[in-house]
Amino acid sequence: MPENTPSASASPSGAPNRAADAALLAAARGGDAARVRAALADGARTEVRDGHRRTPLLLAVTGDHVAAATVLVEAGADPDALDDRHDTPFLVTGVTGSVAMLDALLPAHPDTTITNRYGGVSVIPASERGHADYVEAVLARTDVDVNHVNDLGWTALLEAVVLGDGGPAHQRVVRSLLAHGADVNLPDRSGVTPLRHAVDRGQYEVADQLRAAGGR
Repeated sequence: MPENTPSASASPSGAPNRAADAALLAAARGGDAARVRAALADGARTEVRDGHRRTPLLLAVTGDHVAAATVLVEAGADPDALDDRHDTPFLVTGVTGSVAMLDALLPAHPDTTITNRYGGVSVIPASERGHADYVEAVLARTDVDVNHVNDLGWTALLEAVVLGDGGPAHQRVVRSLLAHGADVNLPDRSGVTPLRHAVDRGQYEVADQLRAAGGR
């Protein structure tokens, strides 16, 4: 094919291939890595958006479709693309707690300082949900700020206590946060420390961890 001849996937004017874009969004949402690759080969744009401004990568991450996400990252997809809820692919890993997806996104060098609609970084929702493996991994493998304070005035440690259940998963989360430098005495906006919250909620094992780390 002569160098300047348009490919079958693009119009002579260079307009986007809408069919390929739609196929890519559907394939990413469904986790079909082979169809993702085919849509990209047909000229689909890696940063095409759906009706909620979600990119193919964000759709793949939301469904924890690691193979599809890996294809998109290899194609240069942006891990920091914001949707209409102020989520990014990287931020969503903190919600799903998927370590495999975290690892899939790290080669794209995500910005760990971008915040969600609550002003939080990825480790905060992960701590709230008790995603212990993810919390350990994201703290060990990225520069995410363990003491970041969200718009509610809470750190990851505070959310692990205030919104956690004090069970084994949240105990592991607290252990990891403390091991990676969480400020055990950084209080909420009312001046209540993580230890005080733990005691008030009857989370005695968590309270013991916090006391051992110097909590007051």
